[in-house]
Amino acid sequence: MSPDGPITVVVDPGEPPYDAPPFLELRGPLDTRRLESALDRIAAGRPDGPDWQHRLRPHGPGLHTLALTMSAPGEFPAGLLADLLTDPPPAGRSVCAVAPSPLQHELLADADAHPGTGRHVEQLGWLWHGPLDPERFTAAWQSLFDRESVLRSAFADGPEPRIVVHDRVKAEVVRLPHSAADWAALVEYDRCRGLDPRRPGPLRVTVLGGDPVVSATAQPTRVLLTYHHALLDGWSARLLLREFYRAYLAGGCLPGGERRPDMADYARWLADQDTGPARTFWTDATPPPGVTHSPLPVAIASDPVPAGTRTGAGRTRLRLTAVQTARLGAWAAGWGSTESGALQAVWALLLYRAAGTADAEPVRFSVTVSGRGILFDGVERLPGALRNPLPMSVVVDPRGSVPELLGLLRDRALDMAAYEWVSAGQIRTWTEDRAEPPGAVGSLVAFEGGPDGPDDLVRELAAQGVRVDPPETLGAPTAFPLTLVAHHDGDGGLVVTVSHDHTRPAGIGGVLAHVAFLLDELPRVAGESTTISEVLARLVDADAETDADTSTGTGTEAGTPPATSADQPADADAPALITLRPARNPGAGTVCLVPSHGTPRFCYELLARSYQGPEALVLLGAALDDGAGYEALRPLIEAGGHLVLGGFSGCGVAAYRITRLIAASGGRPPLIVLTGAATSAGDLARLLESAAERAG
Repeated sequence: MSPDGPITVVVDPGEPPYDAPPFLELRGPLDTRRLESALDRIAAGRPDGPDWQHRLRPHGPGLHTLALTMSAPGEFPAGLLADLLTDPPPAGRSVCAVAPSPLQHELLADADAHPGTGRHVEQLGWLWHGPLDPERFTAAWQSLFDRESVLRSAFADGPEPRIVVHDRVKAEVVRLPHSAADWAALVEYDRCRGLDPRRPGPLRVTVLGGDPVVSATAQPTRVLLTYHHALLDGWSARLLLREFYRAYLAGGCLPGGERRPDMADYARWLADQDTGPARTFWTDATPPPGVTHSPLPVAIASDPVPAGTRTGAGRTRLRLTAVQTARLGAWAAGWGSTESGALQAVWALLLYRAAGTADAEPVRFSVTVSGRGILFDGVERLPGALRNPLPMSVVVDPRGSVPELLGLLRDRALDMAAYEWVSAGQIRTWTEDRAEPPGAVGSLVAFEGGPDGPDDLVRELAAQGVRVDPPETLGAPTAFPLTLVAHHDGDGGLVVTVSHDHTRPAGIGGVLAHVAFLLDELPRVAGESTTISEVLARLVDADAETDADTSTGTGTEAGTPPATSADQPADADAPALITLRPARNPGAGTVCLVPSHGTPRFCYELLARSYQGPEALVLLGAALDDGAGYEALRPLIEAGGHLVLGGFSGCGVAAYRITRLIAASGGRPPLIVLTGAATSAGDLARLLESAAERAG
């Protein structure tokens, strides 16, 4: 039995009248220091509650019972204790502490203010063609964790957050068969699972499929990296992926020692910077009040969200062909700009159009910078949280030419490059009421990129029969109501995704259609003397043609590439109780799985497939509180048959409250089986089978 293996807690309510603290069965390797620490945490959170005594009795290797005696009547939080005991043990000892940057402070604060939303959790996915050695794959990632201090880092709580680096953190590599979930569902569930930047290991690896021997008809393996912006950015993910390939090719062990420079070196460099010149630059660069902040054309910006409408993140995506993308890049380069500059120019045009004015007006939005244009030696090889959203303002004059607008944006970007280390929060402080306040309407334009795998790695992988596709950034909810993200796909096309914070706002497809039209049209028509008013007039003409085509049923868009919707939020009317597997025999009883935050749906589906008992397996809806959960289960309780509650760490509080509600209504409270997230679905299924036999 591994000393750091998972532990399972079975909560037994005891005998009627169920007013005494329950017994807890502890199955697995028990560290008594963790038990004492958990009890101390509960005591600290209940300073006015009754005292208690506990008695731990061993019954053989890996089996203990915990009995609790209260000094006065009261309810002991057994569910919370079960959650604390099944939560993964802390990583190895901390070896150093690093001061977070202002940007990291702001990312952490925003993530804390929006729990459970996947805020600032980004993903990178790609296809792996050919054989995959699972042991070497996992060992290579572990080797990377051992070498990269940022992968062993986490925020520590306190008056002033600090980043603590641990000496040892186990890489989280999850392998699933192709049948476990389709790719879109896996991506969404893993995003919803989130990452806690206060727990070491800001990166998680999920593998869908994969086998050491691949047949001619086998599906390619899909690999997903999930990481948190407070400690890693997209550039870092690509950099780490490149190092993973080196480790995999080296048999699973990356040669060399700790990476330098690391984020501690960057923190020291940051502390030495004089903020005076940066403050002067941003004060001069920030426009006066009255600048357009709207992230959307007027039709959408003024479209109210009905009262009671559920909000959430939604995404809509378009793709330019490789030919269109090459034409756009060549056109932009001809005017001393880039595809990123062209995208910013298109967005500035749409913001100006939304203002509804005929005069020259400044518009303002934010752009992401890599944070690696600074004078810090080795910054391009540094994995960390450096990608930074900074405000961009530019005056759009309808009488000016399109190349002039491109030049203004390029010059502004070059001026900003020296101050990529400054955060948006610092700029707001310096510019006071002239800067966009936190939470104000705004938009973000991002162009994803980073180091790709060198050709020598591609050749060495090919020599082992492996071909890997270029990784694709799958986006992350940000602090902005609307985010426009562009990246290149494996075929050379430009993919543009609009992420928004309202569920299916009216007209979002039209916004993306306008972006697509301009990205495709500008290289065709915009010459040296083409004015902005002429381009906007073509956009009006295109809208009129689209309306006419729609009214006659043709549905064409005047040559505009189609915008396709993807990754929209789930239906709000999800059932309160989901049947994963019906009972095999009438009256066989029910095993109810209680969801915990961060555990994706397919984990419960895998468990249902592994379960061999006759009971029905059901899953409570993720949005239900304990009272609603009890109401959902009440028909099953009233129908008779035994009931067992189970799940992964994090659901203990809700599960125990449901048992108390059942006892208060005169029912027989069920056993609760709770285990850590690292426990396999098959192992938890067997534990639930044992509990169901005992309850029956």
